[in-house]
Amino acid sequence: MSSGLWLDFSRTWLRLFSRCLVGLIFGGLALSAVALELNPEQARERIRALRAEIAHHDELYFKKAAPEISDASYDRLKRELIDLEKANPAMGRDAALAPVLGDDRSGLFPTYRHRERMLSLSKSYAETELRAFDARLTRQLGHGDLEYVVEPKFDGLAVSVTYEKGKLVRAVTRGDGVEGDEITANALTIPTLRRELRTTVSAGARNPVPDIIELRGEIYFSYAEFARINREREEAGEEPYANPRNLAAGTLKQIDPREVARRQLEIVFYGWGDCQPVSSAPVSQLALLAQLRAWGLPTIEAPRLVRGSEAMWQAVKAVGREKKNLPFPIDGAVVKLNAAAERQRLGATELAPNWAMAYKFQTEQVVTQVRGITLQVGRSGVLTPVAELEPVPLGGSTIARATLHNRDEIARRDIRIGDFVQVEKAGEIIPMITAVVLARRPASAVSYVFPEECPACRTRVVSVVGEAAVRCPRGNCPAQVRRRIEHFASKTGVDIAGLGPATIESLVSQGRVKTVADIYRLKRVDLLTISGVGEKKADKLLAAIERSRHAELWRFINGLGIPQVGAITAKALALRCGSLPELAQCSRQELVPLVGKGAADSLLVFFAQAENRQLAAALLAGGVQPVATRD
Repeated sequence: MSSGLWLDFSRTWLRLFSRCLVGLIFGGLALSAVALELNPEQARERIRALRAEIAHHDELYFKKAAPEISDASYDRLKRELIDLEKANPAMGRDAALAPVLGDDRSGLFPTYRHRERMLSLSKSYAETELRAFDARLTRQLGHGDLEYVVEPKFDGLAVSVTYEKGKLVRAVTRGDGVEGDEITANALTIPTLRRELRTTVSAGARNPVPDIIELRGEIYFSYAEFARINREREEAGEEPYANPRNLAAGTLKQIDPREVARRQLEIVFYGWGDCQPVSSAPVSQLALLAQLRAWGLPTIEAPRLVRGSEAMWQAVKAVGREKKNLPFPIDGAVVKLNAAAERQRLGATELAPNWAMAYKFQTEQVVTQVRGITLQVGRSGVLTPVAELEPVPLGGSTIARATLHNRDEIARRDIRIGDFVQVEKAGEIIPMITAVVLARRPASAVSYVFPEECPACRTRVVSVVGEAAVRCPRGNCPAQVRRRIEHFASKTGVDIAGLGPATIESLVSQGRVKTVADIYRLKRVDLLTISGVGEKKADKLLAAIERSRHAELWRFINGLGIPQVGAITAKALALRCGSLPELAQCSRQELVPLVGKGAADSLLVFFAQAENRQLAAALLAGGVQPVATRD
């Protein structure tokens, strides 16, 4: 080996050895290459920049529920900062970043101090980190083959619910770990949250109820409810939520519990804080989960009890495989030491317990090319741009389209036709463009010019100051008519089986259907003019239309497509109002206590328009006889 090569080899070996040595000195985890290779001045500048960037993202995530980056990207920033601060101890910790847990207190609610600190979880992204976690616990406890419980990591908003003598007394967000927002009224809108713990007698023994217990859990949205709410927002010309977690956080920050009740929040419990008397505290994680079920509270359905690092890793991978089949969002798996006594020995840092670790799943992303941008016209006239993509497999399906939300979003992100873009599924459902790959932007990429006319009816579009939405103002625009009829006939409307998009398009283009009331004037001869509709299909469709005349009242209310009035609100209105005419006559004073200010104002605006009152009258004249809504 030449002297030059030997010198390069020696330098490389020395650099690697130094990194390993520093890693051992700082708790067994190797510091990043960046942390070790920057000179002191560069390190100081990078630390300052990271602190400012993390503070910015904390504000968006914890206060506004509107993060700009993924959890993985945020965690990488935090890890880089921790590594740099360890390698440069003279910089200390910036007080501006305290509290280090983040802080979800909004300033809109009274705060309440947790009886026991509510911590976060240490996070890992690699198998080696989980195995190192097991090795550390084995070393500290003095024995191996440790018993763990592996659970799915719900992606929602952390909450602590306190029961005294079995009765719910308060619900509090994590806040800064010491105190959080007191959101009891909002939490009580969740149907599965028991006001009183259930006690049962089994083999002569009652389920023990502590004098006081803080139960720790997560409030979240199912994928189905997330999709429903986003559909309503897009139809109203509002920006859709990026993911279910943001939606849950934003919902819980509503001041009016009636607004919260319009959305179907869910809750799951998986831990505990303070418990009095101490002797009544669970002896293990499995014991807690069994006790939660006995009390009638929603909890982890299928926890995995394993021993040792290999079984732990296999259980984590199994949770990852099941992720796509779950009806609710998870973003990882949580590994917890089972025995409470061993947890007590290990204790906690100021950030997280030493006996648990979260493994975060990587969000699946793909890169594809924007072939073009098209426009969809919603039932309220909102024009939504859609990116037509080079088809690419993602999350078990082929993705060929992704919403671009509105005109301003395209301009802000400078998305061009021909660009290569990074795509992922928001909430495991909705394809969304997360970034433009500028390094691959072709010279032929062209900016999209938003049209001045509706693509369906050539009416000049309009926009309202302060709104991102661009609308077609023509109410009888064929595209709007089709979408309104599709919504009315859907499963959440009056549920007319067989009246699909193709049939609706033919009926509208022929001028046979101009409003939803025209559906009830259709005759057999009208349907037989449609391509692909024979006598048998026509008879089935007429029978379905006839059945829908007697659908529940809430289905008609929801089917009208009134902004901010979804299925849940429609049911509340139907229970209060016995008919469409009675609903149309309701005053604001009657509506606000029932559905909140936003939905009340929307209803008043809708029925103030003569064509909408005429539509309700035409439905009744067409033989519609809604039946009472069942509670």
